Formats: sequence, C-alpha cells, structure tokens
Amino acid sequence: MARKMKTMDGNNAAAHVSYAFTDVAAIYPITPSSVMADETDKYAAGGRKNLFGREVKVAEMQSEAGASGAVHGSLAAGALTTTYTASQGLLLMIPNMFKMAGELLPAVIHVSARSVATHALCIFGDQSDIYACRETGFAMLCSNNPQEVMDLGAVAHLAAIKGRVPFLHFFDGFRTSHEVQKIAVWDYKDLGDMLDWDAVDKFRRRALNPEHPVLRGSAQNGDIFFQAREASNPYYDAVPEIVVDYMNQVNKKIGTDYKPFNYYGAPDAEQVIIAMGSVCDCTEEVIDYLNARGEKLGLVKVHLYRPFVAKYLLDVLPKTVKKISVLDRTKEPGSIGEPLYLDILAALVDSEFAGVPVYTGRYGLGSKDTTPGDIIAVYRNMQSGTPKKRFTIGIVDDLTNLSLPVRENPDTVPAGTHSCKFWGLGADGTVGANKNSIKIIGDHTDMYAQGYFDYDSKKSGGLTVSHLRFGKKPIKSTYYISQADFVACHNPSYVDKYDIVEDLKKGGNFLLNCPWTGKELDERLPGKMKKYIAENGIHFYTIDGIKIGKELGLGGRINTILQAAFFKIANIVPADQAIQFMKDAATKSYSKKGEKVVAMNHAAIERGMQDVHEVQVPASWKDADPTEAVEKATGDRPELIDYVNNVLKPVNAFRGKKLTVSDFKDYADGTVPQGSAAYEKRGIAVDVPEWNPANCIQCNFCSYVCPHAVIRPVVMTPEELAKAPEGTKSKDMNGLPGLKFSVTVSTLDCTGCGSCAQVCPGMKGEKALVLKPIDTQRAGQAVFDYGKTIAPKPEVLEKFKATTVKGSQFRQPLLEFSGACAGCGETPYAKLATQLFGDRMFIANATGCTSIWGGSEPATPYTVNREGHGPAWSNSLFEDNAEYGYGMSLGQDAVRGRLVEYVNGILDSGSASEGLKDAGKNYLATITDSGANQPAAEALISELEKVQNGSSDIAEYAKKILADKDYLAKKSVWIFGGDGWAYDIGFGGLDHVIASGANVNILVFDTEVYSNTGGQASKSTPMGSVAQFAATGKAVKKKDLAEIAMTYGYVYVAHVAMGADYNQCLKAFHEAESYNGPSLIIAYAPCINHGIKGGMTIAQQEEKKAVASGYWNNYRYDPRRADEGKNPFTLDSKAPTESYHDFIMGEVRYNSLTRSFPERAQVLFKRAEEDAAAKYEELEKLAKQ
Repeated sequence: MARKMKTMDGNNAAAHVSYAFTDVAAIYPITPSSVMADETDKYAAGGRKNLFGREVKVAEMQSEAGASGAVHGSLAAGALTTTYTASQGLLLMIPNMFKMAGELLPAVIHVSARSVATHALCIFGDQSDIYACRETGFAMLCSNNPQEVMDLGAVAHLAAIKGRVPFLHFFDGFRTSHEVQKIAVWDYKDLGDMLDWDAVDKFRRRALNPEHPVLRGSAQNGDIFFQAREASNPYYDAVPEIVVDYMNQVNKKIGTDYKPFNYYGAPDAEQVIIAMGSVCDCTEEVIDYLNARGEKLGLVKVHLYRPFVAKYLLDVLPKTVKKISVLDRTKEPGSIGEPLYLDILAALVDSEFAGVPVYTGRYGLGSKDTTPGDIIAVYRNMQSGTPKKRFTIGIVDDLTNLSLPVRENPDTVPAGTHSCKFWGLGADGTVGANKNSIKIIGDHTDMYAQGYFDYDSKKSGGLTVSHLRFGKKPIKSTYYISQADFVACHNPSYVDKYDIVEDLKKGGNFLLNCPWTGKELDERLPGKMKKYIAENGIHFYTIDGIKIGKELGLGGRINTILQAAFFKIANIVPADQAIQFMKDAATKSYSKKGEKVVAMNHAAIERGMQDVHEVQVPASWKDADPTEAVEKATGDRPELIDYVNNVLKPVNAFRGKKLTVSDFKDYADGTVPQGSAAYEKRGIAVDVPEWNPANCIQCNFCSYVCPHAVIRPVVMTPEELAKAPEGTKSKDMNGLPGLKFSVTVSTLDCTGCGSCAQVCPGMKGEKALVLKPIDTQRAGQAVFDYGKTIAPKPEVLEKFKATTVKGSQFRQPLLEFSGACAGCGETPYAKLATQLFGDRMFIANATGCTSIWGGSEPATPYTVNREGHGPAWSNSLFEDNAEYGYGMSLGQDAVRGRLVEYVNGILDSGSASEGLKDAGKNYLATITDSGANQPAAEALISELEKVQNGSSDIAEYAKKILADKDYLAKKSVWIFGGDGWAYDIGFGGLDHVIASGANVNILVFDTEVYSNTGGQASKSTPMGSVAQFAATGKAVKKKDLAEIAMTYGYVYVAHVAMGADYNQCLKAFHEAESYNGPSLIIAYAPCINHGIKGGMTIAQQEEKKAVASGYWNNYRYDPRRADEGKNPFTLDSKAPTESYHDFIMGEVRYNSLTRSFPERAQVLFKRAEEDAAAKYEELEKLAKQ
C-alpha cells in the first residue's frame, strides 16, 4: 500500500508508529522525548484506535523509575506497553530494564538519545544514555533520521512481540527527535499485516492471571541463579534473524533495503566509516560529493546494535577496505576506547579484515554540530601517512591534541536545495512559524523539506536560529546551515551582536525586521554587515513587524507577519497560494485561542505580504569599515573577568562553537564564577520603563516584583547626585530629609515585561512608570550603572527594615538579569530570598526552569555583594534535590560542629581573655540564627586572630578555627525547585528531608505544570486544567503538599502568592528562615504555559486574582506558635470576593477545554470550584482552632 507523505519530526514519527502496537503507555516527561508521550496522549484523546481497536491508555507517573515500574507491571498483566524517555530518565529505568529482559517481556522503549549530566547538565543529544544500557538485556535498534524512526520503530515492536526480547529503539535527541522532515507514514493496516497475532495471543496467555496463577520474580540462590540466567540464550540467539525477517517484510512493503548493518558508498571503497545515528546522513552526503570526484569511500550504518552480530557486519564491509574509522557519540573516560569501537574490534578478530587498521573517534557530544568538513577530515586522517588512531571531530582540542583539523568544507548539499536561516527571539513565535512554513511547503508541494532549530539556554527571550531546507531531492544535511539562500533577522538588536549575514550566498536575500528608514539603516547597521551586503549583491528587505503587531493587537508575537514576508521574498510557493495555506495553518494553530486571535493572525499574514520593502543598497556600503569594536570586560574580580572575556562574550556572540578545549581547562569540574550575567546587556526589550518622579510615592513595589532585578531604588546624598550621569532623575527622600531618592532601570537587561508599571500605584491616577521604546531610554543604563556604585546607607537600612516591603528593596538583590521569561512568576521569589539571606545562602537547585534561568552557562545570574559574599549555588539532578540540599546541611554541620568543639575548648580552658570569652559565648548563643550568628562569627574571628600566633592550647584552637573560618558562621540552606520536582519525582526525598527535622528551607515554585519541559501535568496541576499528558483536562484535584507537610507538626509551612499580598510573602520568608527546623514555602508562580489573557505583564495581578477568586489560598503554619500555646495556623486570605470561573477562563489552559471538550469542561470546572470552596472552609476551621 502506497504510504502518505507527511511533514513531522522524529518524535512524532515514533509516536505514530508506536501507538499502533501499544495498549498502555506509562510515561514521564524529559527533554527531548516528551513530545512522543504528549502526541500519544493527544491521539488517545482524539479517539485514535490502535491495532487492537482501542485508544491507548496513557498513564503519567511520578518519575521515570515509576514509569518503568508501571511498564513492567502492565506487561506482566498482559498489556503491550511502551514508554518514551532519554538521558537520566533512561538511567532511572535500568533496574526495571534488567527485570523486563530477564522475564522476556516485549517492552519497547523509544529513546531520543541525550547527554547524561556530568560536570554540567546538557539537555542536548548524544548517545551516552543508551550506551549505559548495554548490559540490561534489551535489544537495541538505531534509527538515523525521522524516516527511519517511522520505519524501524515498527521493527522494534514487531520483533519484541515475536521474539520475547524487549527493545530499546533509539535515535539522536534533537538532531533527529526535533528535526522536521517530509516522510512516508505507516498505514496501520500494513502494520497489522506484519504483526504476529499468534505471538500477541501467546503473550496474553503467559500473563499473570489469578485464573491460571504462577509465581514470577522469585529469589534464587547461588546454586541455580547462573544456570537459570543462561537459559534465556536461545531467545537472544533468535532475535537477529527475527529482526532481519521483519526488516525484509518492511522492505517488501515500502521498497527500502534495511539490514542490521547497511553499507553505503563505493563497492571498492578503501576507507570506511562505521557509525550509527544522524551522522550517517551527513556522511552519505559527503560520500556522494567525494565519490563523484573520483574517490573510493564508504560508510557502514549500524542499525541493530544489540544483539551485535559480527557476521552481518562482515557481510557488508567491502573486501577492498584498507582502513576503518569508528565514530562514537559518547565519551567513556578511562576506557581503552568507546563502546562501538570495541565492538567493531571484537567483530573483526579472526576475520579476513583482522589486519585492517581501525581508528576511533568521538563526535557530537551535547549536539555538537558535525559538518561535512568534519567527516572529510576523518577520511583524510585515514589517507594520511601518520594518522591519529584516537581523535575527536567538531571541536579544537588544543589541550590533549586529539582533534582533527578541518581543511576542506565544501557545500555538499544537492543542487537546487533552498537553504534558509531565521534569527529569532525565544517566544516571539519564530520557531512555530517556521514549523508551519515547513508543513506548508512539505504538505502542499512535491518538494522535500527539513527544519532544525538551534536554541540557547535562556527561557523565552533567548536566541533561536531556525535552519530550513527545501529541495527536489531527499535532504540528508544533518548539520547547521552555513551557506544560505535566505536569512531573516527578526530582532533588530541582533545586528550588533551576531554575524547575521555572513552565511548568505552571493545574491542571497536578507530580511530585517526593524523600524529604520534608509538613513537610519546607514547609521544603525554595523560596517561589517553593510560591506558584506554590498560586496555580495545581497537583496536586502525590511519590514516593521513590531509596528504592525501593535497595530493589529498582536504585541510582540510577530511570527505570522514575518512568515508572510518570507513567502513573499523566497517565492518557493506562489504568493496567492502561500497566503491561503498560511491562513489555513493559522486557523488550525490558534482556533483554541478564539476567533479574535485567528482573525488577527489572518490580518498579520496579509500585512506581512504587503508591507515588506526592498532596500536599494547604497554603493557607498562597499567602502564601509568592517572593523568590529572589541569591548573587554573590566572589574575587580579577576576570575570573573577572565570568564566573561574568554567564555561569556564569545558564547553570547554565537561563537561558542569556536572555543577550544583549553579555554575550559580551568572549568573542567563545572565550577564557574558567579555574577557573569551582569555583563550580557542583551537589550532585547522593545519597550522599557521610564520613571517619572512626580508620580512616585516611593513604595518600591516596582523593584519588589521585577523578575530580573533591573529596576532598583537608589538613595543618594546631594553630593552623589551631583556626580550622577546627565539625565539622572530624583526626588526628596520620604522620611529622611537631606537624601535623594531615585528609581534606576538597567535598560539593556530589561526584558520589557511591564510588571513594574502594572503594579505601580502612582499618584492621582498617573503611573510613575510608563513603558517607552528602548531607543528613547538607552541613557538610563549609565544611571543604573552609577547607582550600583552607591554604597547602601546605614541610616536607610536602619529606618526601613528588611522586614518591610519597602525596606527589603534597599537590600542588594543577589539574583539579577537571569534568562527567565519576561514577566516570570518564579524569579521574584528567588530574588527576594537573595535580598534577605543571599550573603549566607547555600542553594541546592532541582533541574527545571529554576536551574535553567539560574545556572545556564555562560550567564550566572546569582552574584555577590560588596564583600564578595553571595549564594553558593549547585544543581545535582532532578529527582534527588531535597537530599542534595540536605547533604549540604549535613556537610556544613559536620565541619562547623568541629569548630564549635574548638570554641568550647577555648571557653573551657579558663585562660582566654574577656574579649575572646565574650565573643565565644555570643557566637554559641546565636549558633542557630544565621542573621545574628554572622556578625558574632566575625567578632570571634577578630579575637582569634589576636591569639593565633602563640603556643598555648588557645592558640592551637585559634589556628584550627581560622583555617576553616569560612565555615564558622551559620549558613542558610535553601532547596529550590518546581512543582514537578516537589510534588512528583522528588516528593519522596522532600518528605524524608522535612521529616528529618533538619534546619533547611525549601522553596517550591508552583507553576502547576512541568514548565521547563513544555507544560506537562504534575500532581500540582489542578482539576480541569489542560496540559501535556492531560489533553482532556486533568480529572483529579491537585495534591495538597502543604497539608501533607503540616501533618508533621514540626515543619514550618507557608502558602504564598506575592502579587496578592506582598507583606504576607515577605513575612513568610523571614519566618521560614528564622525557624530552627525544616520549612516549606509553596509560592504560586504564573507561567507562560498558562496562556494568561493579557500575557505575563499581568503575572502579579494574576496572583492577586487567584487569591481573590479562591483559586489559591495564602496561609502560614508556624510550629513555634504551638509552643506558645497558640494556634500554629494563620489564614491570610480573605473569603473569595471574585468569580472562580471568571478567573480560570482568563487562562488558555482552562478555556481551551471548553472548545475541545465542552461537556467535560463544564463538569470538571464545577467540581473544581466546589473543591476550592470546600478547601477554604477547611482552612477557616483550622484558623479558628
């Protein structure tokens, strides 16, 4: 049966094929595999039937370990079961993988292979994770591109069912999982034809069942375990031929030639590469290019990696081969070679190829791009008289000198292929628009299409670069575009930061979204860009997408405008057809957001076609000065300045790929200095706040809520004000005559969210903060920078205490300029914690949004104060964060406990001076109070330094204490993480840590979804909310983590929503930190995934509405009040005064359900509102006890 062609990525291909064979999918989200599970859930919600005539039962678990346990149990009970995972998630499944393989259960795990966290987390692709599973007993099948994922995914399921050996089907994370291609899609009838239905029936009959009971999973002793383990050998011996048989059946149906090992290249090749994964497509492209020029090169593509059958490899190797290079996408430190290389060596022993030299190379770790030039270098190394036997490609290793030099990098893309590159801003819709463009061209023309997307590690607001190719021939270019026919820059600030046009071919097209006219273009564009455009005959176009977006009510979502401009310029599809295709796509994409949004996008498409303008390039641009001004960072922290100049600046200029191994020799263990984010100055905002002193009441609310700490109050003396930059605004300080008050804005760090202006009370109906175009506010950066040099004034800190909202904002935030989304609901809480306790904080941070905006290189937004003190931040994993933070506490207590013994030894000696005795006693008296203990420790250190040079016992104690004096003061241990961690995967650890009674502070940023992985449901997701893995709305209510914690009786608990009550939030932080025991703060955090009507600008207002409607409740539970005979519970929220229904209908995560499943929405929303009312009644009763 002829298959339909559809445009999709590798994850979608895996979801489509796996759904057919799956009764149950037990899942847990992890990048980059989450899409597979989400699509499976959507298929089921939409009523798609599998081969057994049923919708797949999708179960989201609390962790990957839980998912694998559920897979194991479901299989044991007779249901064909699948899961999808990657990286640490796959590693958490390993114990159950051993069990499933040992019990000969036909599990299939689809893996978008990803780096495993080592010195740093990396969410991008390599094969480290799958290599860790070699001993589990799972058969392992590799697909090299989205088409193979579709085709060989079927082989994995079919062979697992027939052969009784579970399969791990893997493909490269991101490069294949997220690469969009036009591929042929299975018809389920064809899959049903190949399925061994008798094997399915036998599987169900073997399942556990009380009607024919057996025991499975017994314990065996050493006398029989070995023999029983070997009894499975016949099943593994049979697997290869079963795989071959199904490959042949697939080949017969669809005209392919799949084998366990496929050879590609010259039949008489002399140099051969052996590899598996997406690098094979690039290698094929290189072989086509070089062999056409007379060379004799080849490639062996590994499909069936386990069981590894040497015969199949030897059958396809050309007899003429003289040298072999094996490419491994992993690093196994300390080994004699990487896994695939060792397998190949073993396979060649005692064969006719035993004397052929075999070289080993590493490539592609962390999705490092592997270009045709890199592959050519591998072949040239084999052809060299002095080849490197071990090497790396894709990087420059000037430390251990393993890398191969790239001396040739030709354009190997087939003639007639259109290559297009788009530079966008995260969350501006560029990536989504480009995916639509691929689908339009792929689905409505006979052209092949490919899309791949390069991201930095910022949340929304970061850099995105989309790489699109279209052509008449299949596209094998699994690498970034470096020779483009079309380039678009969607953010005008990028022209000064990145080499935007250098990848354009001569005569190519360049589209710039900007408001500049001809003269302004001449002034604003860098000389290097102008010269390149003029000298290379570039056709230059502009469009003012921001202006059009504002006129249409789209704000910063300019994606459809610029997508239309692309179709107009590129002319790949006739304009009239393109308009209609785009409108159809917009209707499909935005219908859930309502007709108004659809209409706005239709208008945007028309304007994009109409308003694009071709610039007549002046001849004078050929003479433009291409010299780039190199700005070196300066400062008084050498280690930070070195890092900024040598790492941050190149990475932020999108030149990180060119950094060498030696550039990281000082950071080999993953340690980097804090405070580098202050040097980024991204300037990505369209509008930034302008302060009007006349309307300011000096409340400091703007600073309190600012997600990025870019707006700060500064108090100056008249003398300091006189030295301030021109244009500095001020007014007399309220309550402190003689001082001047100013509000400063870091223009180039602002993301333009508008939270500050939204909360500003102003005077007489006029705001003190109004958003203005960034170009009108650039002078404000100098004012902000000057404000940072002004030392805090003791009289200000004395009058305005840190326990007040206003006073807290005169304390330096030690979290600034993070990569969080504009309007982020999480960062204001973290920033506040650093203002109150940052100089003495440990932070253990769970993997997730908070770790990505808090610790993604090269930007380190946690910083230090004037004394060099600040948060000591670290990330271990996702699942173990509570334990990791608890371990920090244990370690600190162990070292500090020894120092306390020394202090007691001094006091017991009887010969200490009165000053030393008093200092020691005061230190011990404040031992559990991090605020009071810090000055006490400083006083003690001062006294110890006076006596350390003697020979007495006191001098010896002093020396020992001073050697570890940085441990002496009480530190404040904080454990940060999102609701996915706290409610789900990390709950067991969190529960154990709070049960321990340890003095740690846990801050849960509750977005009610897995924000970092794209918005999957967690146990925090409320009833009725739509999320990934909850496509029909969550059917059960939210887990009450706070109530669980309160049952212990000795855990401080606070439920806060900053925007609803600034004072209550601040009080909770102070109370939690001061409590000598475990504390838990659960903070409501609106998220971009919620789809808030009005956007993230109103995040603080959304928090206020959440409490006013009874959706969220603010309260505190303080065990110290019980010790005083008082009720430990305090309800800080008033009874609801606004409509619960109206509140949830202001967010897409709820209102979309009324369009997709209206009857279900009505039922769930009613139940949710009733539950909310009942919860408030329960809290009222607690407060009255």
